[in-house]
Amino acid sequence: MSKLMLHPEFNLYERHGQAFCSSRQVAETFNRRHDHILRNIDEITAPTSGVSKEFTTLNFQESKYKDPSGKWNREWLLTKDGFTMVAMEIKGKRARQFKEAYIARFNQMESFIKSLLATKIEFPAFTNAIMDAHEEPKHYHFSNEINMIYRIVLGVDAKDFRKANDIEKGAVIKPFLTLAQIQAIETLQRVDIGLILAMPDYEQRKAFLAQHYERMRRKLIA
Repeated sequence: MSKLMLHPEFNLYERHGQAFCSSRQVAETFNRRHDHILRNIDEITAPTSGVSKEFTTLNFQESKYKDPSGKWNREWLLTKDGFTMVAMEIKGKRARQFKEAYIARFNQMESFIKSLLATKIEFPAFTNAIMDAHEEPKHYHFSNEINMIYRIVLGVDAKDFRKANDIEKGAVIKPFLTLAQIQAIETLQRVDIGLILAMPDYEQRKAFLAQHYERMRRKLIA
């Protein structure tokens, strides 16, 4: 099973292109005991609950976490629909406000994942453009091009971003970016695919992409 990634902006987990929250997060958000939330989820996922097995299989995943003492404990991972099902049973005006905020975070996280997947889907076209632009492509041609985009959007390259954010050496940094950052990288990567052949000079491409990014930023501010 692939590793869960906790996104720093939305405080939600991601695995296989899907967003999750944990039952511990639900308990903390709604100021409930975790064992009470676990009991509610056990009731919802029980065969006699009236909720279909298809729904519970898709939206509830059993998991575990290690507490400060080193002991492993139960928890559940919930999709947006799973969270909504559990939250329906928590009453009160303040609870309704938390539900609304959480659903908004799920929607934002889903937008982030969509943009993240788009950059992955388009990356072969990006690398193919670099290969076509060089008679003998070198490894640094690829790293230089993507790091140019990172510097424009993030102000630093991938290596310095990992260092600044205590990310494991060699790890992909995109899952740790904000929604706005990943969307900007997605756009610049798409623009650069066309530029690599049309504008062979690296510095010219860099200046063009920097200007394009600045125009994007101004539109967002306006």
